[in-house]
Amino acid sequence: MRRVAIGERSDWRATASANGFTFHTLEGDPYWDESHAYAFTLAEIEQDIEAPSAELHALCLDFVGRAVEDERILASLTIPESAWDVVRSSWRRRDPSLYGRLDFSYGGEGPAKLLEYNADTPTALYETGVFQWIWFEEMLAAGRLARGCDQFNAVHEQLVARLRDMPGDGTLALTSYADAPEDRGTVAYLEDCARQAGLATRFLDLADIGLDGDGRFVDRMRAPISRLFKLYPWEWAFADAFGRALATAPTRFIEPPWKAILSNKGLLPYLFAMAPNHPNLLPAYFEGDPGKAALGTAFVKKPLLSREGANILIVQDGAVLAHDHGPYGGEGHIRQALAPLPSFGGRRPLVGSWIVGDTPAGLCIRESAGPITTNAALFVPHYIEAEG
Repeated sequence: MRRVAIGERSDWRATASANGFTFHTLEGDPYWDESHAYAFTLAEIEQDIEAPSAELHALCLDFVGRAVEDERILASLTIPESAWDVVRSSWRRRDPSLYGRLDFSYGGEGPAKLLEYNADTPTALYETGVFQWIWFEEMLAAGRLARGCDQFNAVHEQLVARLRDMPGDGTLALTSYADAPEDRGTVAYLEDCARQAGLATRFLDLADIGLDGDGRFVDRMRAPISRLFKLYPWEWAFADAFGRALATAPTRFIEPPWKAILSNKGLLPYLFAMAPNHPNLLPAYFEGDPGKAALGTAFVKKPLLSREGANILIVQDGAVLAHDHGPYGGEGHIRQALAPLPSFGGRRPLVGSWIVGDTPAGLCIRESAGPITTNAALFVPHYIEAEG
């Protein structure tokens, strides 16, 4: 794995505009950065990222099967009791999942270490599946990447195929906050994938969704919503005004309610307990577990439900190395062994491995200046170097 200064395409902003990538710059700050790229060997991709991703996702599914039958687990994840039957029923029906992202600390040396599973509302999807691939093809055509190079990226094709194969009535509504550029861009991309899969789609702002007198989720025209993709976390949905309607409403959701079990950092201690010798898992404990003492003076303290690095605390040699503030933490914490992000010239990449359905599908890199990957991280493209 190398960080390669490769230089920007002179017209990449025009290309972004032509392809609907409107959030490459957010609030005046860069988000997409192609001045450099990360190069991997094929073995690094296949053996160190793709294969472990498949193993860990399978382990996660095993855990969901256990969790839905154990109220103590559901309670430890702070899933409200009013939602337990909703979560259980979605799993027992085998409601299908569309996608998720496993985040790893990996620098090309030693096993990739799982930091968390963004299993419910991960973004960075369009830029992985489409714009990163456009970058790769144009760089290859211009001779700026060697013949024989590749990219670990079947995200788009697998999303379309997965949406095509999902059961339903041929329709899909999609929702997010309409005024959040990154969220809206992600949902717009998924709507395009759904159309390519042959589905009839419509976008709804979150405020456009309500309940009718029969307890059905409907839009402002009172048209029932049979299937809904929501870029809206399950813990928020469980707590909001319509949360109790989830148990009886006929709407099916993407992601399904059982993904609330995996989008919670309380997953990490359970995975470690299930497979303590797995090379890609870090020791992890709930904050109230005396076993956390085994981590000593180097650990990461994480809220169960934080996003974008919020409220993460990193301790090294007994001293605070980094602490990001935010609104999370009241739900409880875990501690995880410290696996620092590698440093490439002072920049720290986080490797995101996409799962579409149940299959590894591609890779993204988000790069930060500090040890915590926050919403200020840059998206940087990658490629697989030609062999020989």
